Amino acid sequence: MNHRGDASGGIGVSDDQSIRPFLASLERVGSLRRIHKAVDPSFELSAFLSAADAGPALLFERLAGSELRAVGNLFTGRARIAAALGIAANQILPRLGAAIAHPLAAIAVDRAPVQAWVTTENPLATLPVPRFFEREERPYVTAGAIVARDPESGRGNLSFARLAILDGRSAMIGIAPNHHLALFARRAAALGRDLDIGVIVGAHPAIQLAACLYLGVGDDELECAGHLMGEPVRVVRALTVELSVPAEAELVLEGRIDARRTVEEGLVSEYHGMYEDYGSGYLATFSALTRRRDAIFQVIEPGYHREHMYLGALPIAAGLLGAVRAVAPNVLDVAVTEAGAGRTDVVVQMAAPRPGQPHRVMFAIFAAVSLIKRVTVVDEDIDPWDAAAVEWARTNRMRLERDLLLIPNAGTDRSEPMEVGGLVTKAGFDATAKAGDRREGNERARPPLEVTRAVRQWLEDNIPPAERRWLK
Repeated sequence: MNHRGDASGGIGVSDDQSIRPFLASLERVGSLRRIHKAVDPSFELSAFLSAADAGPALLFERLAGSELRAVGNLFTGRARIAAALGIAANQILPRLGAAIAHPLAAIAVDRAPVQAWVTTENPLATLPVPRFFEREERPYVTAGAIVARDPESGRGNLSFARLAILDGRSAMIGIAPNHHLALFARRAAALGRDLDIGVIVGAHPAIQLAACLYLGVGDDELECAGHLMGEPVRVVRALTVELSVPAEAELVLEGRIDARRTVEEGLVSEYHGMYEDYGSGYLATFSALTRRRDAIFQVIEPGYHREHMYLGALPIAAGLLGAVRAVAPNVLDVAVTEAGAGRTDVVVQMAAPRPGQPHRVMFAIFAAVSLIKRVTVVDEDIDPWDAAAVEWARTNRMRLERDLLLIPNAGTDRSEPMEVGGLVTKAGFDATAKAGDRREGNERARPPLEVTRAVRQWLEDNIPPAERRWLK
């Protein structure tokens, strides 16, 4: 075991790129609750996070069997993620799109808070890794953003993958076969070697969000994170693998994936809220744990829970917005909904769609992300993130015999709950208003716009912000 740094973990680098300013801001506005009772990481921590799913972030001050604290339920909706980035909710997708288009290379530092405390002896043993659900066989690290490099090109990659703990040094890593991390692991195995990885837990929110982006092979998500933060990500050389890792994260697990050795996983919870049996994953072996002295172990409640949904939904939506605007420039917004667990159900908002455009957009969405199985197209007056408004449009602006598109036997991913042999029926809903459908017209019944604006201004001037969350 090797110790370094001062007691605070502050060793020459500010905490501006850590998760801690965001936690402090949540606490200031009453959106973080401290849990002072001793909590068992086996099932009890998961039960707390499930109970608080639509509520505050939870900071667990005492965990049975560990000196570390834990935090979860951070990124539970658009408002939280916008606050973490310091922007308005309607700016999330444009900001993510700009980050994809204008990546910012990381810069190296010599020493870092994340290396204030180091152990090379059973690196996994000191972590309070939760066991989440009763039919899963093992505890899981769920908030680990994994840094790796393509063995062929040397380009970086940052992505989330789950780690099922086997013992103090090894874990099964679960990665979909088409993900870049799995591709890199197979490329390394073909060269007769393991793939170096760094598992980053408790990184800046921008780094976590960037890790969920859908990019091409060779595009480095860590560079997109730099654009999201407005400055390059500061990185430090890992101690036992040939990688650089974010300098101000809470902790890093350094290790290697051996794609030549597999481990049976058993049942695992998936985004749709049920179990899947994916068979085997790759073996990962860990050589070091580096962390802040007072590190906070971040946990993401997996399955059908809001944080898991939105960390996937917003980056997917940003990628889709860019893809569909290439075929329909009058697309205004794209929502990836909670109904589809932030993965399979999409709503597209369009301005004055021309005849045939909604179907063209549907096909573009299906082509962009194979997992998506339902697309609804709505008009400019429908908020695509408002589930009730979208359902209103489906109910009142569709003639099903004309506006429902069914695509049988379409290709999908293994995680789709209703797939058979990699196929599923996909559906498109053209819920846009069409001229001539109603002799009374499609105009919504509303007070005059100037009166509405005046009343809204009065409400904003006379009612405190905390008391007008109901205001539309």
